Amino acid sequence: MALLQPGQLIRDTYEVERLLGEGAFAEVYRVRHRFLGRQAMKIFKRVGMTVEQIEEMLGEAIMLSQIGHPNIVRVFDANVLDTPHGLCGYFTMENVPGGSLDKFWRSHGRELVPVATTVNLMKQVCRGLSVAHKESPPVIHRDIKPQNILVGYEADGLRARVSDFGLAKKVNPLTLLATAAGTLAFKPPEAFSDTKGDSCSADVWAVGTTMYLMLTDEFPFRLPDDLGWGSSGLFEGNFTPPSQINPDANKSLDAILSRALKKKPGDRFPSAKEMLDALEAWKPGEDDKARTIKSTSNSQLSKAALGGKHSGPDEDEARQMVNKAFALKKDGRLADAADALEEAFNKSPELRGKYSHQVKLWRCGISM
Repeated sequence: MALLQPGQLIRDTYEVERLLGEGAFAEVYRVRHRFLGRQAMKIFKRVGMTVEQIEEMLGEAIMLSQIGHPNIVRVFDANVLDTPHGLCGYFTMENVPGGSLDKFWRSHGRELVPVATTVNLMKQVCRGLSVAHKESPPVIHRDIKPQNILVGYEADGLRARVSDFGLAKKVNPLTLLATAAGTLAFKPPEAFSDTKGDSCSADVWAVGTTMYLMLTDEFPFRLPDDLGWGSSGLFEGNFTPPSQINPDANKSLDAILSRALKKKPGDRFPSAKEMLDALEAWKPGEDDKARTIKSTSNSQLSKAALGGKHSGPDEDEARQMVNKAFALKKDGRLADAADALEEAFNKSPELRGKYSHQVKLWRCGISM
């Protein structure tokens, strides 16, 4: 049973609108602040804790508020709440109507995400992560993946925010390592070794894996379905360069991903800052030498790499959301109108190209 219900009023300040998603430890709801508009509320499922234990669980919110960066999700409030199940800790953060990078990626159906868009989003992820990596000692995320990157439109275009720092940890200042944690498909080879180490370069591997997935709709290495911490014989051979799968990628991108996905941690970019520098220097365009394209047929591509059910575009529902957006705009509710359009984009990718400029204007407060 959900901890919160639609319409519920919390602390005379937040009205619960709907459940956005849940994980093993928490549920996330869209709420409306009495004065500040829509936010997202993360409430922890564990009940019966002391106030001291709840404060420890709210360490993620404290960490996020201290780091502070446009490409890291912003935290607004943290507190405790009485629920029918007991006392729970929660914090509120910015609501991103577009949802996760996973939704953004899946919304493209059998089309690949444009290369320039992928590079832009990965640069933003690296900007946010580089701030965490520059802490003393460095803070590592330990669970970078499409589901933990939020993507939404701002006045100047798409903005990515790294979220879900629940597994983040400061590394040992002497070894610069922490205990491995996170989603196995995005973990580097050393995470499966006896030492199970995590580091800034392990975050880089996860960014590289995410970027490869966006460019190709595939994982760089074939991993077994029963992948576990004790799995062996992983990461054998070399991965196929993205330019041999995606005709719009080039060898410069191949080189960046080749370093981000080096099997030895010391051979990778040491932190997100160095990967960001490489991405900033990247330029689109054809290579001097002809490339062998493995597959250029979009009909052969799918979003099956990460699993999960994807029913494809829902044009009817998308059109209803567009109509709702323009009705909200007519009432002068530009922020809500922009939110509705962003939700429509995830139902029909064609709408993204048609209406993205409209979202940017509405985010600026311009009614057109």
